[in-house]
Amino acid sequence: MKVTKFGGSSLSNTTQLQKVLSIVKADPERRFVIVSAPGKRVESDTKVTDLLIQYAETFLNKQNTTQIEEDIIHRYEEISRELNLKTALPEIKHLLSSLKETTYVSVPRIMDLFKSSGENCHAMLIAEFFSRNGLPAQYIHPKEAGLLVEDIPGDAIIKKEAYEKLYNLRQLDKVAVIPGFFGITENNDICTFSRGGSDVTGSIVAAGVKADLYENFTDVDAIYSAHPGIIPNCHAIKELTFSEMRELSYSGFKVLHDEALMPAFKANIPVVIKNTNNPSAPGTLISSKRTTSNEAVVGIAGDSGFTSIYISKYLMNRQLGFGYSVLKILKDLELQYEHLPSGIDDITIILRKDQLNNSLEAELIKRLQETLDLDEIIVKHNISMIALVGEGMRNNIGVASRATSALSRNHINLEMISQGSSEVSILFAIDDANEKDAIKALYYEFFCLAK
Repeated sequence: MKVTKFGGSSLSNTTQLQKVLSIVKADPERRFVIVSAPGKRVESDTKVTDLLIQYAETFLNKQNTTQIEEDIIHRYEEISRELNLKTALPEIKHLLSSLKETTYVSVPRIMDLFKSSGENCHAMLIAEFFSRNGLPAQYIHPKEAGLLVEDIPGDAIIKKEAYEKLYNLRQLDKVAVIPGFFGITENNDICTFSRGGSDVTGSIVAAGVKADLYENFTDVDAIYSAHPGIIPNCHAIKELTFSEMRELSYSGFKVLHDEALMPAFKANIPVVIKNTNNPSAPGTLISSKRTTSNEAVVGIAGDSGFTSIYISKYLMNRQLGFGYSVLKILKDLELQYEHLPSGIDDITIILRKDQLNNSLEAELIKRLQETLDLDEIIVKHNISMIALVGEGMRNNIGVASRATSALSRNHINLEMISQGSSEVSILFAIDDANEKDAIKALYYEFFCLAK
């Protein structure tokens, strides 16, 4: 039994939908299909989810929504017309048009209601498309499926009891087509997962029905060991562990939402990343363990937009509660740190730059200085975090040495280096301007020289 999720690029037009139909029909074990909203048809196109965000913003600003509403409906009309579908379209039109009649509750609640409509409408359409083409299918709303979530608009968390209800879906005698990206609260309100959350829905459903495999179809043949736009002919990864994928996703890989795999990981369900446009390609298998355990490094990821705050105080390590005071200041200012490596006399705070504005940064510096009586504080913006990832690092000597030597040879200065006790990744903080050069240097060291 397989749960199969298709991303927006796989469902963007009738040509792609025909490919999806062939993929699902080719394997009777594909019993559950999770769908995204229509993505871009061409590079200059706009995703339906982005159009729905514009629709919501127009509504909230009390402006005329006619044009944006028509643009969204047109996307579904176009697909329906080309595929000769008629049943789902009237309900889709009604659902999209009725959004502007919504009673205002709160901005997050309105945004979730509008955004979720893309997946919801597309699931109706795709279920009809499957059924009209020899594949009996049934549209299942998340409420009907039992996909219960905590009431956190824009950042939904699945409830534990949802898994028991989802298990009942195994009794269906048709292919279940389920919209991704959102769940339902106990008060019947829609709550979306964070952006990219259709991956999360697929993982949750796979765990709930106790699937043998969760297939995630996208527009690439595999996950690559570095960004293919930076490294031409980049090495494809055949196998990854869940821990490695989590590190790579968090550190900049965009193939999967960085929290998507947790439900599958906890249920020990393997995940495979495959290409809708080339379904015969083996893809990348993600599971608890991989057979190719000798590889020290499986991937290199980079992410920009960080700020580093270096603080120093002599004998900091002897001052009881120093670290607590740092964290309390961050909490009081509602700032989320990403990394916090420390020495005996210093700590480097790494956080996302977009959390700060000039006044908040000034307040943070003031609070740190006055509360902690620091000897030194240095703030640096435009920092990139480079992650070297691989569970094999714990069994290979000299990985950090090779990495720092490769960066040094390419005249790339390190602002910070950090390795967790799990030894799954090593993180390097560098200047944004050197991100691509750093990835190239590390890729050459660990993937080219190794050959």
